[in-house]
Amino acid sequence: MLVASEWNDYEIIDASCGKKLERWGNIFLLRPDPQIVWDNGDLFVKYHDKIDAVYHRSNKGGGHWENLKEIPASWTICYKQLSFNIKQMGFKHTGLFPEQAVNWDFMIQKIKNSKRNIKVLNLFAYTGGASVACLFAGAHVTHVDSSRGMVDWCKENVKSSNLDNSNMRYLVDDVIKFVQREARRGNKYDAIIMDPPSYGRGANGEVWDIEKNLNYLVNICLDILSDKPLFFLINSYTTGLSSTVLFNILKLTVNRKYDGKITCGEVGLPITNGELILPCGIYGRWECNE
Repeated sequence: MLVASEWNDYEIIDASCGKKLERWGNIFLLRPDPQIVWDNGDLFVKYHDKIDAVYHRSNKGGGHWENLKEIPASWTICYKQLSFNIKQMGFKHTGLFPEQAVNWDFMIQKIKNSKRNIKVLNLFAYTGGASVACLFAGAHVTHVDSSRGMVDWCKENVKSSNLDNSNMRYLVDDVIKFVQREARRGNKYDAIIMDPPSYGRGANGEVWDIEKNLNYLVNICLDILSDKPLFFLINSYTTGLSSTVLFNILKLTVNRKYDGKITCGEVGLPITNGELILPCGIYGRWECNE
């Protein structure tokens, strides 16, 4: 497991009975997490004076935030030299997945060590954590997501990190249709990142199903990889999907065409009180041997 242990502005303070208490800068949020099946006491009772907001799940799906103290509409946290805007979103999210810092570090190192101009394509790019990291490393980045709100949020994160927007290309689009068009145009990328949801809809209502569409998407991405690709990274939060599945897909696609190595596994976050690790998702990486 890759553990994102180098944060200063974020930490999981404690986790118990389906909930985690997190510090986002100086804001403390209590949020649900289905992986936390162990019992380490009632977090609301233990930390009541510290908690700024609680996310309550609904039995009918979704849920709502209960703010116990005044919280700004948005605030900024930093990871090393990167800055991200945090907001309370529906369905418990904040616009950032801190465990992905392990992948940001990987991408920054690969791009900087390549000592060449690198073009990166980020698909299902969300609020742009990976896009900001690659831009910081000196790459030219194309950021694609089906939600205009998420793309605008990425623009905010680029601005907060004081990065040059001229090297970033933003698109609100369906990822499969975008890749198909790029292949017809003859556009190539040295690195591809994707963080596909289990299910979703494209910009014009296109349906995405990870079980049906992931292997096809990776295959058509081969048509837009450069002659000397740097890395290909797949993240997933789909329940029940093993990281070995991502390994197998990369081995049967990218690794058949290019020499390199594949790694896969879980990503996680340390829990301060109790010295446990919270598993958060899976990854599969192909990288060149340079």
